[in-house]
Amino acid sequence: MKRQYIIAAVMLSGAAGVSAQTPREWRDSLSVVNRQIETSPYSSDLHLRKAAINLELLQWQYAVDEYGLVLGRDPANPAALFYRAYANTHLRRYDLARNDYEEFLKIVPRNMEALLGLAHIYTKLQRSTDAMDRMNRLVELFPDSAVAYAARAGLETELKAHDAALYDWAEACRLDPGNTDFILSKADLLIRMGRKKDARTELDRAVGKGVPRGALNEWYRKCK
Repeated sequence: MKRQYIIAAVMLSGAAGVSAQTPREWRDSLSVVNRQIETSPYSSDLHLRKAAINLELLQWQYAVDEYGLVLGRDPANPAALFYRAYANTHLRRYDLARNDYEEFLKIVPRNMEALLGLAHIYTKLQRSTDAMDRMNRLVELFPDSAVAYAARAGLETELKAHDAALYDWAEACRLDPGNTDFILSKADLLIRMGRKKDARTELDRAVGKGVPRGALNEWYRKCK
């Protein structure tokens, strides 16, 4: 599993904090909230709700505008800071996203999603040292989290720190032994390192956990 995919999965797991709906249902919900905003005194809850629906509809700029409105009245609103950073990331406004994540982490310093998001932003800004500092902090704060080790392993792999990455993939697999994505990521790294026998062992483990062998034929060929 690529590091950015891990980050996306964690971030998306709570992006709007509301139940799943169809796009049409989201648009209907947006119409309702817009009417409430038009007929009510200012309410940060309503604007946060509207922004959350904008996120669900992938309306990144509208979401940024709504969060900006909330932050204009409450500059330390954690939800607005976090999700504005999330929206700006999608708009590739990385400096703006970084600022919001950093402000958010001053308020909630032990938030895994924000640390992952900020590390991702630093990689986009080509600030690998800062990104690794955040990943190290993540593992320090969450030593029992397979996601923390997997995220750091992804970055280490990109930086070609293969021995360190292999250790972290092993830790991720130890902490979440049923996660086949982690097993396959470890196998992929072993192939890169020329350790084909060990990689094959990892592929066999994935098959043993239910991954169809046929889906791994290309990987097995690389182990010959």
